[in-house]
Amino acid sequence: MNTNSSGRIRSRYTVVAASIAMAAGITGPAIAADAFIPRLLNTSTSPSNGDLNPYGVAFVPEGFPGGGRIQTGDVLVSNFNDNANIQGNGTTIVSFSPDGGVAAPGSANTFFRSALPGLCTALGVLRGGFVVVGNVPTTGGAFPVLQGALQVIDRKGDLVQTLTDGTFLDGPWDLTLDDHGAFAHIFVSNVASGTVSRLDVTVGAKGLTVTKMVTLASGYTVQPNVAAVILGPTGLAFDGRTNTLYVASTADNAVYAVTDAAQAATSVHRGHLVFASSHLRGPLGLRFAPNGDLLTANGDAVNADPAHPSEIVEFTPSGQFVIEYNVDAAQGGAFGLDAITDNDNRSNYAAVDDVSNSLSVYRLPGSGER
Repeated sequence: MNTNSSGRIRSRYTVVAASIAMAAGITGPAIAADAFIPRLLNTSTSPSNGDLNPYGVAFVPEGFPGGGRIQTGDVLVSNFNDNANIQGNGTTIVSFSPDGGVAAPGSANTFFRSALPGLCTALGVLRGGFVVVGNVPTTGGAFPVLQGALQVIDRKGDLVQTLTDGTFLDGPWDLTLDDHGAFAHIFVSNVASGTVSRLDVTVGAKGLTVTKMVTLASGYTVQPNVAAVILGPTGLAFDGRTNTLYVASTADNAVYAVTDAAQAATSVHRGHLVFASSHLRGPLGLRFAPNGDLLTANGDAVNADPAHPSEIVEFTPSGQFVIEYNVDAAQGGAFGLDAITDNDNRSNYAAVDDVSNSLSVYRLPGSGER
């Protein structure tokens, strides 16, 4: 998960996607063994400016300072398209409380409005009080994409700094955080160059100071795509216990692992292959589930199958398939997802649906609840 990998626990339940599928009303022989869980929230992600196509999802973590417009447990969503559905023109981050009301289309609460278009899956929240979001602008909604940047936003929704670099932030498409409070490693997948970078930062009262930037991995396939604009490395998930970064490479239709990720000073070629299954259909978002498995969102741009649309796939870090379920009956709906475990080992899971422009948040059982 992107905000608290060190706090991840292996719970007594074994199948996360099955529980979520039951909550969504999906049934079948592979799901029947697991229990129903509640869906806390199902809401539109479109704010008053009409932005569409939710990409990034991030929970506000434990320890996040008060006095701002977001608080621990809230969910943030970044929008990639504008109100005309032009890709790479979205400018908003919207915020939700899982216990709050449902937003109708056009009424989602805008936390941040960016001057830079194309807010994407690169979205994370630091315990020090800052939100980090990437943007990948397009050329009139189509390929090629432009360089983009990382923006740092305070808890009041104000921009405090913009980070740019032609090498280490070349189309920052997704990110994950190894967050230690006073300092953090920001892992970034670069969709334009087919690389993964690590930014080492210190976290101060007024923003971030970048102390080092490293290319961790390269060689991921990059190619234009009519439906998705571009395919390249996307989802990232960091395991602090093993110091391993997992990378979902969309065009390669595979998930790789990069070892010694928090300390490595040189680049590897993709890392070692972890998961290249027929269940993958262009993996995008990637996160750890609270039970220790990995969850990835199939965007259907590769190996598409109408019988398996918009699926979330659960598999173990060693590459064993567990289960899959769909978030929409149409293809192309699954993109960003996130999961968080709090100090009481209670867990929430969130996923966006690009087809319906919506967010669902589910309550997963903690280690003492099953």
